Amino acid sequence: MTELEKLAAGDWYDFRDPAVAQRKARAAKLCQEFNAIPATEPDRQTAKIREIFGSTGQRVSVQATFNCDYGKNIHVGEDFLSNYNLTILDIAPVNIGAHVMVGPNVDIYTVNHPLTVPGRRGYLAKAQPVTIGHDVWIGGKVTINPGVTIGNNVVIASGAVVTHDVPDNVLIGGVPAKVIRPLAEK
Repeated sequence: MTELEKLAAGDWYDFRDPAVAQRKARAAKLCQEFNAIPATEPDRQTAKIREIFGSTGQRVSVQATFNCDYGKNIHVGEDFLSNYNLTILDIAPVNIGAHVMVGPNVDIYTVNHPLTVPGRRGYLAKAQPVTIGHDVWIGGKVTINPGVTIGNNVVIASGAVVTHDVPDNVLIGGVPAKVIRPLAEK
């Protein structure tokens, strides 16, 4: 298997591989172009973010700065809004539902590294997808870790570190994040 095939299969892969590095370099270039567009030109920003992302709904708004590892693995639904300094390490797919708001300084990670010294010295990584449901509000400085699925109608309190799946209709917070209380469905 090639390193990209291993990556896509969710296996350990060498992140120094030229094909993997090429995808990251392309994303870095596009993010740099997006981040250079003045905030007074929202139509240009939207056009560039649509070039970066794999798919978007009709209404999408992303504020600079934005950074990602690939871009084409990011899929957002209708009415997506992100505040400043969003980082999505989308080695694996990141699927975000409709009517999602993302606060400033949020990090979404799909990639992890080994806990062993030989694995880290071998420049290994493993990717797991992240899924975020509809009608989710992600507070500022939240971190979402690889492999997490977040349900619908969820509010994630500022500063939370999400390490496990989250059910529908809850407020979560803390490090690691846990359910604080249920939320009304509508």
